[in-house]
Amino acid sequence: MTSSHSTLEQLKKLTTVVADTGDFERMQKFQPQDATTNPSLILKAAQQANYQALVQRIKAAHPGMKPSELADYILVAFGLEILKIVPGRVSTEVDARLSFDTAATIQKAKHLIALYESHGVDRQRVLIKLAGTWEGIQAAKALESEGIHCNMTLLFSLVQAAACGSVKAQLISPFVGRITDWYKAKLGANWNDANHGGANDPGVTSVKRIFHYYKHFGINTEIMGASFRNTSQILELAGCDLLTISPELLSELQDSTMIVAEKLSSANASKALADENITQLKLDESSFRLQLNNDAMATEKLAEGIRNFCVDTEKLEALLSA
Repeated sequence: MTSSHSTLEQLKKLTTVVADTGDFERMQKFQPQDATTNPSLILKAAQQANYQALVQRIKAAHPGMKPSELADYILVAFGLEILKIVPGRVSTEVDARLSFDTAATIQKAKHLIALYESHGVDRQRVLIKLAGTWEGIQAAKALESEGIHCNMTLLFSLVQAAACGSVKAQLISPFVGRITDWYKAKLGANWNDANHGGANDPGVTSVKRIFHYYKHFGINTEIMGASFRNTSQILELAGCDLLTISPELLSELQDSTMIVAEKLSSANASKALADENITQLKLDESSFRLQLNNDAMATEKLAEGIRNFCVDTEKLEALLSA
C-alpha cells in the first residue's frame, strides 16, 4: 500500500524524527527535529573535505592545546552548526574512556555545557550522551539535578533502561541494530528473516519491551530508538517517542510512499507487560550489575560499544594532532 505522502512525512506524524549524523550539510533536506552525534560520527565528518575548514578553524583558535581537550571543542563546533539547522536539540557525547568514572563524567559534561553556553546556546538545547553503565547512570542523576539533560546511550537491556528511568534521565537511546547483529551472529545459519525479522526482530522487541515498561510504570524519560540497520526496524517502532536515523535510511524513507501504521502506543502498555510477565525491576547497584551480567548480549554489546567509541575518540585526537 502507498500514500501520497512520503513514508518519512507519515512517520513524523507518529514519532519525532532525529538525524543520526555529524554531517550537518546532509541532514538539512530531511528537516529533523533533533540530531545526535557520537565519536564515530564526528570522526567520519571531520575526515570529510567539506569540513576541513571547520576543523582547521578550531585548531587555529586554540594553538598548543592538547588533542584530548581540542576534541571537546570539535564536538561542540559540530554541535553548534547542527543547532543552526535543527529546531530542537543536539546530543554530544562524553569521552567514552570515562564510562566507569562518575566524577570525571560529571566534570566533562559540565565542561561541554559550558562551551555551548559560552556561544549563547541554552542548555535545554543540548543532551549530554553518557554510556548506560552504572557509573554513567549515577552521573546522569547528578547532572539532571542541575538541569543538564542526558541522553543515555549504548543501551541494550531493560535493566539499563529501568535504571535510567529511576534517575530521571531525560532520554534513552536503546540500540536496535546492534542487538539484532548479536542475535544474527549467534544464530548463524539458523537466522531466518521470515521468523526473526519484522515485528519479531530482537532489536525491535527489546525497544517495545522498554516502551511498555516505561508507559506502564509512568516513567517520563523519553525513548529514542537508535542504531537501525533497515527501514523495517524503523517502521516497526512507529509511535515510539523519538527515532534517530542515519541519512542513508532517512533517504530511503523520503523516497518511499509505503503506508506507516502506528505500532507502539501507551494504551497497550499494561497488557503487553502482563503478557510478557514483566514486573518492576530491582535497581540497587548489585541487582543492576547482576541483571546486566546475566544478559550476555547486553554485556557484550555494551563493552564492545565503549571499546569502539574509545578507539574512534583516539583516532579523532590523532587527526587533530596531525
